Amino acid sequence: MIKMFATQLLGLFKKISETEEFSFEDGARLLAQAAIGDGAIYLWGSGEMKAIVFEALEGAEPLQQAKALTKANEAELTDADRVLLFSRTSKDPEAIALAERLRERMIPFVAVSTVHHTAGANSEAEEDLSELADVHIDLHLAKGLIPDDAGNRVGYPSSMAGLFVYYGLKFTIEEMLAEYEE
Repeated sequence: MIKMFATQLLGLFKKISETEEFSFEDGARLLAQAAIGDGAIYLWGSGEMKAIVFEALEGAEPLQQAKALTKANEAELTDADRVLLFSRTSKDPEAIALAERLRERMIPFVAVSTVHHTAGANSEAEEDLSELADVHIDLHLAKGLIPDDAGNRVGYPSSMAGLFVYYGLKFTIEEMLAEYEE
């Protein structure tokens, strides 16, 4: 089962990197504006996606000028700052509420989540993180990656996919900053 999971995970990473290529560039450019200017890059994650914030701040290679976004420091955000937020789905109420507050204050932000398309009359009225963000990167993780014996899908690696996107953004930001300093 581990081989199947590894194969599916590599396929997911490939799909994200291929289908979200332009969003990686746009998102990194938006976030790099804070690093080049007088701002900071604030990171926020809901649920298991808090692991990405921890990696960005406490990992072996922390993101330059990064800070955790909390309720306590949210009021300190300025238009020089940028926000990178992670949630499992684009329908996450907590992430949508934060996105709305950021838009009201005109704080640019990049959001990373799986877009869940819903059909029906109410789907148009329902808010979606992908529509609120300045740049959105879709994790393309609609269900678990491998089938179990009962026919269900298991292995939903949302934080792993989020970390993959985080590193893609981080590497691109660092490339941009190196070019800027030349």
